[in-house]
Amino acid sequence: MTVVPETSAAFDIDRLLAAMRPKLHRYCARMVGSVIDGEDVLQDALIKAVEAQAIAGAIGNPEGWLFRITHNTALDFLRRRNREQALRGPAEIDMIVDQLDAVESRQIAATSLRTFMRLPVAQRSSVILMDVLGCSLKEICDVMECSLPAAKAALHRGRAQLREMADEPDDAPQQRLSDVDRARLSAYVAHFNARDFDAIRAMISDDVRLDLVNKTRMRGKAEVSRYFGNYAKVSDWHLVPGLVEGRPAILVFDPGECDSGPKYFMLLDWSAGQVATIRDFRHARYVIDGAEYLI
Repeated sequence: MTVVPETSAAFDIDRLLAAMRPKLHRYCARMVGSVIDGEDVLQDALIKAVEAQAIAGAIGNPEGWLFRITHNTALDFLRRRNREQALRGPAEIDMIVDQLDAVESRQIAATSLRTFMRLPVAQRSSVILMDVLGCSLKEICDVMECSLPAAKAALHRGRAQLREMADEPDDAPQQRLSDVDRARLSAYVAHFNARDFDAIRAMISDDVRLDLVNKTRMRGKAEVSRYFGNYAKVSDWHLVPGLVEGRPAILVFDPGECDSGPKYFMLLDWSAGQVATIRDFRHARYVIDGAEYLI
């Protein structure tokens, strides 16, 4: 994590949040085991940061300060899900942290979110901070508010656990769309890809809610109809029904990049046979990083 020194509270909070958002989401998603929940945690953390910055006084290290808020927000989320584990290990052993080679570092960075969730919180946090986000030991201590020996111990044990897990067979359950989800997602996608937005508008409820993540929110058929008009003006999308983290979703591909994976995704919720909520990650494409998806 590159730290830009600041000695005043008068830094540009909006610029900082925009620059840090993808990196903070990588941390949140791996801490809570979900790219979707990770975005919820991140949004909560950013609200707290804006509120805290107004009364914080001088902030010497804005990036570290923001990471601490995000870390604590993720822990609060885990507690609410009744998955809290001890933040610090039972013993603080002084040990030298192994230097990983480039291959092993890439392997850890690519570890699935589901696997990260199997680590105790302290181990999970320390491995994500150092091996995924490139933080130093000092920065890990600052974020986790723990001693250097505790950070070293958590990092050492977390890496060892991940090495063991890498040799285990993948026991993830096979996922599939239900017949109902497949039918309604397929209808929505077919109309969207055909640019038949009048048919799409007929599928949404009068009080439909739209969250265009990291951009804007709309409510009601009249407002949300403008959102479809914006899609009509561009051609960098092709929709495919699928699953993201086991949830029915719409995966969005760029037709100009045939060999690449989905760029982002959309989530729909239904009520009485109509689309009640739309969550579109077009302006938050970092969210799909690390997501388990199925076409």
